[in-house]
Amino acid sequence: MSEQQPNPYASDPAGQGGQGGPPGQGDYKWGPGEASYGYPQPYPAAPAHQPTIGAGIPSPAGYSAAPVGGAGFALGDITVAGDQIITPSGTMPLRGAMWNATDFSRTEEKIPPHAIVLAIVFFLFCLLGLLFLLMKERTTTGYIQVTVTSGGRHHSTMIPAVDANTFHWVMSQLSHARALSM
Repeated sequence: MSEQQPNPYASDPAGQGGQGGPPGQGDYKWGPGEASYGYPQPYPAAPAHQPTIGAGIPSPAGYSAAPVGGAGFALGDITVAGDQIITPSGTMPLRGAMWNATDFSRTEEKIPPHAIVLAIVFFLFCLLGLLFLLMKERTTTGYIQVTVTSGGRHHSTMIPAVDANTFHWVMSQLSHARALSM
């Protein structure tokens, strides 16, 4: 190769203003010069805390920012406080959050064991013992899964279903959270 190419890693193109001598010699620097697109950049400094009224609007000086939506509420390990959603995996912005709930609970109805015993005992004495078989016991088992997605993050929690109305309670809490997220 008789022809010399300019050094692409030199900070001074074509050797202008570098060290004396022919271009491309003496001005070699190892690695890329300045960081550009695609190269890791240092993390920017964290911004100073600025209280907000809501929707990112700074509060006027001298006034404390009231939390949006009152005191807040919790669904499992997801807590809504002010204008943010607090989860074990970190905080997310409340504005624009997507909330979903899936019911994985089931309610079973069965005759309790004491009703069967009473039906047998009273059947021997009188035929009215069969009325004890009309007794029913309802038990609800399972979980309700609540998921929230906001700010590029996703979190899911499971809420145990204690009775048949647990899903309705969770949905009322979710509709309140959806209203706050708009």
